[in-house]
Amino acid sequence: MAVTLKDVAARAGVSRSAVSRTFTDGASVSDKMRRKVEKAARELGYSPNALASSLTTGRTRMIGLISNNFHNPIFLEVFDLFTRGLQDRGLRPLLVNLTDEVEPDNSVRMLRQYSVDGVIVASSTLPPAFSKAFREAGIPVVHSFGRHSAAPEVHVVGVDNVECGRLAARTLIARGYRRIAFLGGPEVATSTQDRLTGFLQEAGQHPQIEVSHSFAAAYSFDAGRAEMMRLLTAAPAEAYFCGDDVLSIGAMSAVRDAGLKVPEDIGILGLNDMEIAGWENIALTTIRQPIQQIIRASIELVVAMLDEPDRLPEARLFGCALVERRTLRPLV
Repeated sequence: MAVTLKDVAARAGVSRSAVSRTFTDGASVSDKMRRKVEKAARELGYSPNALASSLTTGRTRMIGLISNNFHNPIFLEVFDLFTRGLQDRGLRPLLVNLTDEVEPDNSVRMLRQYSVDGVIVASSTLPPAFSKAFREAGIPVVHSFGRHSAAPEVHVVGVDNVECGRLAARTLIARGYRRIAFLGGPEVATSTQDRLTGFLQEAGQHPQIEVSHSFAAAYSFDAGRAEMMRLLTAAPAEAYFCGDDVLSIGAMSAVRDAGLKVPEDIGILGLNDMEIAGWENIALTTIRQPIQQIIRASIELVVAMLDEPDRLPEARLFGCALVERRTLRPLV
């Protein structure tokens, strides 16, 4: 038989309400009473019922964690860090798969049904309006890896993707490439749009540089490979900023299958610095996105909103840095 709150109360020689207060966050209970109840609970192997506690406190301590790109290996790291970080704070993540879905209505409806205390949208492709729908529904929300804005309508944590695009162009030009290209993810993705904007801005300051751009169907290996195979049938550029590591690895596969070498014939630059980018057989030169810091800041914000749901939205912006490996020429 499961140990009940009544059993703990009898063992500790206190009332059931005293046991309930002991295991309710923020409830008033003396240190002496707390020690007595916790000792009895340990001896009996009692654990408080989280669902029953939520009926008392009005909080489920559940956080909806939403993403729409489960095919990208980088999100294995993202989910690992998010779930562990939330659990360390005594919160319970509820993972929502939004693959092939761009409208927020179903997600808002479902997360309302589960009475989540907050939502984290972990996506670099969904527009700001998606996260805004949760705020309008009265659900505290943070958009991780979201589009930066000087006046955000919801909390946004991420990088300046425009500046990442500028850094990519500067990196290729500094290595002596004169025909450079951007190979992005889906054209509708906000991250793709912003990275392309920065790339074109920086390249446009160098009249001697030829620049082009194209888009893959998704942020995936297969999409990166397919787009690079198409580009190789014409006159390919000397180097590509692929806008994502998994796109880059797909592009490298196509280049090598065409009998060409990276970086001798074509240079490849990625973005994210996911774990496999550093594997010896890949050694991808990439732009590191500080994923751990972004996730830590996102969790801090959603926790703060539990006590202050009307907190004014803020944008937390982190910098990117080049990680030098072996898929570009050395500096000239």
